[in-house]
Amino acid sequence: MANIQKRPDGRWRARYRDEAGREHAKHFTRKLDAQRWIDEVTTSIVIGQYVDPRAGKITFKEYAEQWRAAQVHRPTSEAYVEGVLRRHVYPIFGARPIGSVLPSEVQAWVKLLGTGDRADKRKPLAPATVGVIHGVVSGIFRSAIRDRRIMANPCEGTRLPRVERRRIMPLTTSQVETLREHLPDDLKALVTFAAGTGMRQGEIFGLTRNRLRLLGANPVVVVDRQLLTRLNRVTEFGPLKTRASYRTIPLPVTVVDALNDHLAARDIGDDDLVFTLDGRPITRQAFGHVWRPVAKVAGLNQATGPGMHALRHYYASLLIRYGESVKTVQARLGHASASETLDTYSHLWPDSDDRTREAIDSVLGQLPRRLESTLPTPSGHHEVDLTAIQR
Repeated sequence: MANIQKRPDGRWRARYRDEAGREHAKHFTRKLDAQRWIDEVTTSIVIGQYVDPRAGKITFKEYAEQWRAAQVHRPTSEAYVEGVLRRHVYPIFGARPIGSVLPSEVQAWVKLLGTGDRADKRKPLAPATVGVIHGVVSGIFRSAIRDRRIMANPCEGTRLPRVERRRIMPLTTSQVETLREHLPDDLKALVTFAAGTGMRQGEIFGLTRNRLRLLGANPVVVVDRQLLTRLNRVTEFGPLKTRASYRTIPLPVTVVDALNDHLAARDIGDDDLVFTLDGRPITRQAFGHVWRPVAKVAGLNQATGPGMHALRHYYASLLIRYGESVKTVQARLGHASASETLDTYSHLWPDSDDRTREAIDSVLGQLPRRLESTLPTPSGHHEVDLTAIQR
């Protein structure tokens, strides 16, 4: 039920009762505006899109924490989302009522993420990272719409920084050797193993001896789990990135020899981790402290990738250089699709322009010689065999 009444001060009071029987009122200078507001509310109730004005008063942080607790995330994703919200979102929107955040404020926040904040000593984030963080926040607002907390998503229409896809420049073998030379003894075989299998960092950190098949004519490594770093740097085994990540990779002789030397020098049981740091499971944080100085010496940069992932790119480049197909490279790397492989490494395959020229020249290049062989001679005439040329 809704009505409009004129107040003693000349203003118009519009009021209505919601589905729960609670009364809501708002004052206007003009009766026309009061009627328009009542009409909008009535329409939203009829079509099932009504949002209680008080529902949006819950703070963004309070609602986001409820949302986060309900998500079905892998441990790594759970830790990532928690860190993103804590570092980049809650300082700006955390204490605000979720229904008060405006699209213009979201746009200003996105710009701040991309340019940095000298006052808070925050470095600018990469465009791709900004897009991921914006996606998390947008997901929270979408959930709030479904829960009838807000009517619209203030993240819709945000202009995000453009992500420039960079071409991967594979490491040289000399750079791989430099990495191996300068890393601690416990991690030297890890470089050879990563460069010779293309496994992801977490997959290598979670490798146990019983996943290695080093004997026989076809040595392989079985990839079926990874080591995850939870909050407070607690490590545990977890599932792989995608179903395609579960795979078996053939081991070259060089890798087998490096593993045998590594295992022979250490007391590693069947269920023990193959690679550790100071006798403990390797966390991403601890590995980063060891890796970064060595990567700088080896000349790793943004083109090669500054992290351990550069060894994965090196492995892929070797497979491509020696003629492996897209499907084979995809399977070895555990990519979910061939398009993912091509998006990353298509520039490393032989240039298609050159192959096109060679294909046409190999056929049509013979045409002038065939025509010469059919020219008339003083002793007689010869007809051109068009059928032969077409073949």
